[in-house]
Amino acid sequence: MFFGLFDQLFPLMFTAVFLFIVGTFIYTAVIGFSTWHKNNQSPRLTVPARVVTKRQNTTHHSHPAAGDASGAHGFHSTTSTSYYVTFEVESGDRIEFAVRGQDYGMLVEGDTGRLSFQGTRFLGFERIIGNDF
Repeated sequence: MFFGLFDQLFPLMFTAVFLFIVGTFIYTAVIGFSTWHKNNQSPRLTVPARVVTKRQNTTHHSHPAAGDASGAHGFHSTTSTSYYVTFEVESGDRIEFAVRGQDYGMLVEGDTGRLSFQGTRFLGFERIIGNDF
């Protein structure tokens, strides 16, 4: 009796999980494309700004090696770091951008200069020495 019920429910459960995974993938792709399109339609702006804060987010993942879920062949670890910088513009508004590690390393809290961006996309920061906006 139990196996008969399982045989009836398995195709339904399999289909539901499959549709959930495909739906999540499609949703993520649409959101990503929407953000990309919105950024491309936004004007490129260059404004006086000051670097207020910097932060980074580091994540670690461990995966069983050789496809063995038990970990008998050891684990493979990966680390990913995302970098963020918050700028303050003349009006006092603050804007945070995801930046490349190279840009993150070149910026120092308190730097003043000209911030270039397009929508939520960081384009660059040109430091100006001895200038308070």
